[in-house]
Amino acid sequence: MTFTDLGLGAAVLKALDDVGYETPSAIQAATIPTLLAGRDVVGLAQTGTGKTAAFALPILDRLDVSQKSPQALVLAPTRELALQVCEAFEKYASHLRGVHILPVYGGQGYGVQLSALRRGVHIVVGTPGRIMDHLDKGTLDLTELKYLVLDEADEMLKMGFAEDVETILADTPDDKQVALFSATMPPAIRRISQQYLNDPEEITVKTKTTTSANITQRYLIVSYQQKIDALTRILEVENFEGMIVFVRTKNVTEELAEKLRARGYSAAAINGDVAQVQRERTVNQLKSGKLDILVATDVAARGLDVDRISHVVNFDIPTDPEPYVHRIGRTGRAGRTGDAISFVTPRERGLLTRIEKATKQPITQMQLPSVDDVNVTRLARFDDRITAALEQAERIEGFRDIIAHYMRHHDVPEVDVAAALAVVSQGESPLLLEPEPDRPQRADRERGERRERPERGDRPERGDRRERGDRPERRPRPGDTRMATYRIAVGRRHRVEPRQIVGALANEGGLSRADFGAIDIRPEFSLVELPADLPRETLERLDGTRISGRLIELRPDRGGPSRRSGAGSERSDRPARKPRHRGPATSD
Repeated sequence: MTFTDLGLGAAVLKALDDVGYETPSAIQAATIPTLLAGRDVVGLAQTGTGKTAAFALPILDRLDVSQKSPQALVLAPTRELALQVCEAFEKYASHLRGVHILPVYGGQGYGVQLSALRRGVHIVVGTPGRIMDHLDKGTLDLTELKYLVLDEADEMLKMGFAEDVETILADTPDDKQVALFSATMPPAIRRISQQYLNDPEEITVKTKTTTSANITQRYLIVSYQQKIDALTRILEVENFEGMIVFVRTKNVTEELAEKLRARGYSAAAINGDVAQVQRERTVNQLKSGKLDILVATDVAARGLDVDRISHVVNFDIPTDPEPYVHRIGRTGRAGRTGDAISFVTPRERGLLTRIEKATKQPITQMQLPSVDDVNVTRLARFDDRITAALEQAERIEGFRDIIAHYMRHHDVPEVDVAAALAVVSQGESPLLLEPEPDRPQRADRERGERRERPERGDRPERGDRRERGDRPERRPRPGDTRMATYRIAVGRRHRVEPRQIVGALANEGGLSRADFGAIDIRPEFSLVELPADLPRETLERLDGTRISGRLIELRPDRGGPSRRSGAGSERSDRPARKPRHRGPATSD
């Protein structure tokens, strides 16, 4: 089957030919004819199966360019996915004249969005919270909407957008066509499809495994302190084009990117604190080849789709299988091959087992590249540089007389002159690594790790108890001075749950799970512990966030949870409170 067989028009087919699409994926082959026929659709498919084209192509094929008010609305759970969907629409509309597509998401100024809406747009792609803001302000007119798409609907519900989604569905024309795409079919999704969709056709694309067979998955057992050196060696020996290195916290993104740049690699960081303009510039540099390594958190990398990404490295292995699948899915896309390498500390073997069980694929153990491995690679690259220089015949000819003149006047053999020039070219950095010293302690550990517990006062030999870096990086505790308590205007009365709070704040504010402390849900409001040093831009974005359809009105809490004043102090002047929910522990 080809795209021509699906009934698409010439302009859309020409755009597909430009981007090199030849045959439709399973979800595209099943969905496109159904949507072109005017039926509602419920599509069950994992990410990476080509569902964006499945709904974008039929919409573009039937678009009325003369109508200036929005004809199509696509709801996406994150701003990254919204931007990715917009890019896809623009790519597929390259041969359609006068089509205007607008991304609408939190974190971007209202001015840009309002100006575009006044000029007229045909397709709006946005997150539910920001779409609701525009509807409340009366700046978005959906009275003539013809097509509505819910992309990754299960993720939107997990993040607390259920009420917003239902409000939008109810406030749009009854005769619109609706396409709902989801990786799973929980009861809430089933209810929405039954209530708001008109006799939808359910299309399911089954996948044998949750990870692509095109991705080679490996892991390396390494202590936390050895990770940066291990990553450097892997960069030396792996033939990679573009790479994403995933870490748990946004602070580590900057630190690791700086260390990689100091080692001569072209690396940059993206996290929730990076402004959207800077993020887009960084991603474009990765696409164009000006940047080779991106250090990212899970939230910042959502929706990232760059052809050059040949490798994904889990510098910090995720604690759940689902983020692992999303991370390594950044490579090996659209039939290409990819490599995924995970760093696993000795205490994290259980996480690896959970991931293997969930993905139903074994992950192969690899060994840390040795000094000899690195030196062989360095010599091969040095040889390549010489060969490339020799191919520049005109430049070589110009230097022959200079070298011959030096040899005549200094009586130095050619090979010595060549070696001296190599020293000049190499600079102060040695070409080859020195051999590693023998480490008998490592061999002892490999024979069973049967070292006896040292005496209490013998601190230098405390081994594993001293190597706290082997543990997964812990979340900040409520008693940490770098955490602060914030009040949000949603509570039990609004049927809010901790996972909704975590999902909404993480999405709009670019936060990770490690940024959340205790979550205390009260009848009328909730108290959330977040980092005390949140940037003003992040606070402004969070202040405009909605949960269960309500503005949260984030502000510091003046009478929040008490702090312990010292290491041994457990007292508080306030009465004891009931145990609080922990955000990350309940957000799954």
